[in-house]
Amino acid sequence: MQQATISQDAACSSAVRDRHALPHGVELRPLAAHRDERGSVAEFFRAEWAQGCAPVQWAMTASEAGVVRGMHVHLRHDDYFVVVSGTVSAGLRDLRPSSPSEGLAVLLELSGDAPAALVIPHGVAHGFMFHTPSIFILGTSHYYDRADELGCHWRDPQLGLAWPEAGARLSPRDAALPALRELLPHIPAWRGG
Repeated sequence: MQQATISQDAACSSAVRDRHALPHGVELRPLAAHRDERGSVAEFFRAEWAQGCAPVQWAMTASEAGVVRGMHVHLRHDDYFVVVSGTVSAGLRDLRPSSPSEGLAVLLELSGDAPAALVIPHGVAHGFMFHTPSIFILGTSHYYDRADELGCHWRDPQLGLAWPEAGARLSPRDAALPALRELLPHIPAWRGG
């Protein structure tokens, strides 16, 4: 199992060039923020971008500092994740058997100050730790279906993610998620792409 920690600036400058730094199919697209004395404007999605996810549903979520969401994995839908404000650690682990990056674990640092779009394909587990009050926008390739969202405990050492040391507030559902070993038999083999 490999693990890497990548800051957003480093991820946007090097991981985008070096696809081996991220799980296969994960994309991190830097977004141009146009700033002036009034604030900033940034496009976060254009249908013409080859972004690896064609969202049919969008949601906006606000999280307080110290909240952890995940670790979740989808069997069918892909995610398009953009931090609008705040700072977030995003943990990723490729769970897809036979994927070119099977087992790769990465911890990304994302910030609304330097916007980027993170595309997460199905089969890649993901969790988010919010360091400050944060807002993110999430697009999904399929409509939300609770049966499509599996998960494992975010602190499971088998994930290979060195989360920052901090107290965490989790939903009762996320706090009760099983160990990674119980989740793995439910993940279908990677079929290319």
